[in-house]
Amino acid sequence: MAGGQSRSSLNKPCILLIVIAGMERFAFKGVASNLVTYLTDVAKMSNSAAAKKVNNWCGITSMLPLLVAPLADSYLDRYTTVLASSSLYVAGLLALTSLALQWPWTNSADKSGFCSSLSWSLNLISLGQAGYNPSLQAFGADQFDDDEELPSSKNDQSSKKKSSFFQWWYFGICCGSLLGVSIMSYIQDTLGWGLGFAIPSIAMAISVIVFRFGNRFYTHKDGEIIHIKSLGDHIVKAVKAATSRLTCGEIAVPTYTNKSNVVEIELEDRPLCQQDSGSKDGADRKSENGINFVKILKVVLPLMPVWTLLLMFAVIFQQPATFFTKQGVTMKRNIGNNFRIPPAALQSSITISIILLMPLYDTFFIPFVRVFTRNEKGITVMQRMGIGMFLSVIAMIIAAVTERKRLDISRNLVTSSETVPMSIFWLLPQYILLGISDIFTVVGMQEFFYSEVPTNMRTLGIALYTSVFGCGSFFSSFLISVIENLTSTRGAKQNWFSDDMRKARFDNYYWFLALSSAASFLLFMVFCRFYRSRTITD
Repeated sequence: MAGGQSRSSLNKPCILLIVIAGMERFAFKGVASNLVTYLTDVAKMSNSAAAKKVNNWCGITSMLPLLVAPLADSYLDRYTTVLASSSLYVAGLLALTSLALQWPWTNSADKSGFCSSLSWSLNLISLGQAGYNPSLQAFGADQFDDDEELPSSKNDQSSKKKSSFFQWWYFGICCGSLLGVSIMSYIQDTLGWGLGFAIPSIAMAISVIVFRFGNRFYTHKDGEIIHIKSLGDHIVKAVKAATSRLTCGEIAVPTYTNKSNVVEIELEDRPLCQQDSGSKDGADRKSENGINFVKILKVVLPLMPVWTLLLMFAVIFQQPATFFTKQGVTMKRNIGNNFRIPPAALQSSITISIILLMPLYDTFFIPFVRVFTRNEKGITVMQRMGIGMFLSVIAMIIAAVTERKRLDISRNLVTSSETVPMSIFWLLPQYILLGISDIFTVVGMQEFFYSEVPTNMRTLGIALYTSVFGCGSFFSSFLISVIENLTSTRGAKQNWFSDDMRKARFDNYYWFLALSSAASFLLFMVFCRFYRSRTITD
């Protein structure tokens, strides 16, 4: 890395990894953003079933890193984990593409076989992403000149650079998401699902190749570089060691101190696994050690209140890809005589608002707020998350009002047409406001969970951040099931999520989410007054 680079700028490896992360987001969003339409139009699922399917898949995708991260931190280095998991990721995308290409020649009566193959493809993507995303982001954070650049410390410059990294990382993945949502939803709706899934598969494969051949630029914190020819042997050795340890019930137990801090300072320097003094190198050390479950619990449990209070934000986060998209299907989408906006493409307004407004966060918002807070960072990480939570509540209130207007217009129609004479652009305010809330909450979450864990547990820290959205997806499916049962009428399949969009009551659901999220926000404010960070930056 260049030794004379500006202290406030990102280095070349970080920029390269941000580009790679953006390509991965293009691939993932190219599949996920319009998946609900694929399930309803091709798999012939109901609105509620398709929404729950998407939510459950997103939940699995976001929760699996919690299982993979301790293994990656204990037995594999982050570079190796990215390479290994990316192969599963690409395999899942290729399987999904193959399924879409075969569909026109598949017996339509074999719905169960199709759904089974679809689930296997999606789960393979989830398994690959479980190791890929948290390891790639933690590996990117490792690319600074020294270990004191990113860990929270007394140095305000280090803290500012840490915030800058996570902000630009999110900016990069938003750029990839924008292309995936806007371009791929149009291709899928107009040119077919086979091509629509093939392009993300190719993009993901290219990103893996770029990551592999960029190895000479990277800094490997553990001092080792795993070459591709030894990758398989390294993984097999690590799996055997992990299995042996878990089977024998060997759990490394940390030495306790008499200090009352939630997380002792000694955790910063102690390894995640107890290490044998006679080990020959870093790879052997990682594979010969056991997972320190006690230490993991000791670090994670104090973070669980914040994790829990962010769940409702994660539930709201699921709406653009599910019910917002189904709303858009029923609205006027024409631009001119020939072009129709794909409903899922409106999700791109979230990422556009992030891309346009995020540079203004550092340029205008922070200097303005700094005058009042006298904090070098403008606002603390906790305050940043709280602002985003508040904005998400406002977004759901606007969504409820807009949906009520759509329902009133549709019920006054003389014809039974499913298209409501109301422009799809009425949905833009709720999308844009969610984008602004993301600038605050999502970036704040990344920094919070990364900073609140010891240096050698940062893959787990990133996994904690993604698991909020995973659990939020499952919780969203649970809420849909409960509300669907409570609001169903006897002898009819009508409820708040009715397939007949003139009888569905998405507006009531949005009000419910707004009230629930407001309660979480108030509890979060109360909790912040008592929470003591393990860092000193706030």
